[in-house]
Amino acid sequence: MVIGATTLARRVCASLREGGHPVDHLAAPDDQDLRRALAARPAGVAVLVDDDLSALRHALAVRHVCDTVRIVVTVFDRTVAQQLELLLRDCVPVSPADLLAPTLAGLCVDPDVLAVWGDGHGAVAVRQQEGRLVETAWRAAPAVRRRALLGRLRGQLQPHDADARLLLIGLFGILAVLALDWIWLAGVFHKPVSTAFLEAARVVAGVGPATPHAGHPGYEILSGVAMLLTVGFTALLTAGIVDRVSGPRLVGVLGPRVLPRAGHVIVVGLGQVGLRLCQTLRQLGVPVVGVEREPTAPNLRLARSMGIPVVLAHGGDRAVLARLGLGRACALAAVGSDELDNIAVAVAAHGVAPDIRVVLRAGEDEAIAETRSLLPLGLTRDIIRTSAAHVAAHLTAHPAGAVPRRVVAGADCDYVDLPGRGLVRRPVPAGDDCAHVSGGGERDTAQSVPGMR
Repeated sequence: MVIGATTLARRVCASLREGGHPVDHLAAPDDQDLRRALAARPAGVAVLVDDDLSALRHALAVRHVCDTVRIVVTVFDRTVAQQLELLLRDCVPVSPADLLAPTLAGLCVDPDVLAVWGDGHGAVAVRQQEGRLVETAWRAAPAVRRRALLGRLRGQLQPHDADARLLLIGLFGILAVLALDWIWLAGVFHKPVSTAFLEAARVVAGVGPATPHAGHPGYEILSGVAMLLTVGFTALLTAGIVDRVSGPRLVGVLGPRVLPRAGHVIVVGLGQVGLRLCQTLRQLGVPVVGVEREPTAPNLRLARSMGIPVVLAHGGDRAVLARLGLGRACALAAVGSDELDNIAVAVAAHGVAPDIRVVLRAGEDEAIAETRSLLPLGLTRDIIRTSAAHVAAHLTAHPAGAVPRRVVAGADCDYVDLPGRGLVRRPVPAGDDCAHVSGGGERDTAQSVPGMR
């Protein structure tokens, strides 16, 4: 039984029916619909809706009616997923974002790698060798690691936004005045270092030299000019601090959240897929910067807590991409929920850096069903097709313990990792839509709900 009217639900239903499995598809069932459908004792239930709360409600209702059926449910929030696993027996939460992140990360770091993930002892890469898939240890080449390290170092104290620039101009201006006055007093007047520092600090604070220096009008003029300059530098420093404190502070000035300047990956679209991709790349030691155009996007707070620098801008703006150092980056991943926007980002990226590696997310837009047409733009992966392969493998697993552990998305097919069998090729259904309606012969006219961010 499949519950949901999303594109993923229709793909899963079509895949199961093509494989010879009878499917009962409920687009938006109420409690009575669930009771009637579960009376037939289905072998498995897939709850494939676009909202975590709806998914939680449907999963709880299914388990209440039938305490033995296997449940696969799409959940994006990891806290909700953990609670479902604790509360419901034989319930498998699946996040399309988590499923596709290793594949997207692999394409970003190496075009010859199908996927890369950490196994607790290092990174593992999946490659295609002699017509079969093999898993090998992965580590970035020394030149790539060195370039990434230098890119991080170059990003320190190089502000990206206006408030950070004001802060640094004010701070370094005050420090320059303090150092110049201190050196003059200690080197020319031969004052003790501590006394020279006190008098220099008084100049910076705007209260003038500690004592007059007869016969040295040049120093008095310098002190007066320094005090006037300090007033301006203090205003700039204060403005920068106020903007940083009151703003979102998504990019750091110093530390791990600075913008890398080379050897990094630019991730455009910080929804669930983009956030998981950034997190995976960071775990692999690859510098990353996120680009999000919505200042109120819910994942911005999570990105900041994870130490991921995020720039609020439109990823299709060529000036923005140039400012982010696209020409010195390893790759750009356009993984927003709007696939037409992803294509626009890819076109802009090739306009700024023609040789840049571009990774595209596709699968949800009906106008972009044929992903081969996007090959000139970059490496494209269909998130819906890959998620459908994973869910269908869960529902048809025999015995129940032989469920897939992960899925690898290829260009033309998907591979599910089955216990004892390794990565097994999953055929792509000939049809990608569902003509099945629960309890009737009419075609299901439910439209796809674009919620898989």
